[in-house]
Amino acid sequence: MSSISIIILTKNEQENISNCIESAHWADEVIVYDSGSTDNTAKIATDSGATVIVDPVWEGYGSQRIKAQKHANSDWILMLDADEIITNALKDEIQQKLKLNNTSVVYAVPRLSYCFGRFIRHSGWYPDFVHRLYPKDKTCYNDAMVHEKLKIPDTMQVAKLASDLLHYTYKDMNHYLTKSAHYAAIWAKDKHSKGKTTNLTTAVLHGTGCFVKMYIVRAGFLDGKQGFLLALLSAHSTFVKYADLWSYQYKNND
Repeated sequence: MSSISIIILTKNEQENISNCIESAHWADEVIVYDSGSTDNTAKIATDSGATVIVDPVWEGYGSQRIKAQKHANSDWILMLDADEIITNALKDEIQQKLKLNNTSVVYAVPRLSYCFGRFIRHSGWYPDFVHRLYPKDKTCYNDAMVHEKLKIPDTMQVAKLASDLLHYTYKDMNHYLTKSAHYAAIWAKDKHSKGKTTNLTTAVLHGTGCFVKMYIVRAGFLDGKQGFLLALLSAHSTFVKYADLWSYQYKNND
């Protein structure tokens, strides 16, 4: 069987990190790449048997994944976030793929998210296929500040796995709003640095479109009250990121 390194990006994830590492204990190595946590994340990760690397120099999510991968010693990489859990079924499926060792394939993992008291199986959230399992020497992530993506060479194919990766997204409303504002700020700053512009009308249209797409087109109504709440929150988050980009223009033109 080919070897595998599981890499977990963290910052202030003391509530999640032990469960994430426990689900990854079967790997040849578990690397926790920490962006300068001020809580007990690094200590808990070390006590849980992971190799901990602290790198407080923040250059964006994509750059963190690129730097973390350079510390891996195995043939394959499985990239995780601290709020994700590998199910036993997913572990077994990954181990079967490692036996095949088909290095011309990137594997997309279906991610099932738990939010506000239930698993979300509609709303465009499931199956949320993410490219996370790949041969180390064949590819890596791009350097995007946020919403980074794995680079997939033309010579490689994407195959979908069947077993879920569990994603425990938000602890409460404050966590959602804080995380959403963080992503919006990074997105707006990145777009502004590339010369992108917008206006508030566009922000409203994107927000409204987001709600319609999630709640109606993608059947968010089947996720009950949580589906309605998530559609509203996502619409708000979409509006905020465009409004944040607009605010850069306003400040510069004032």
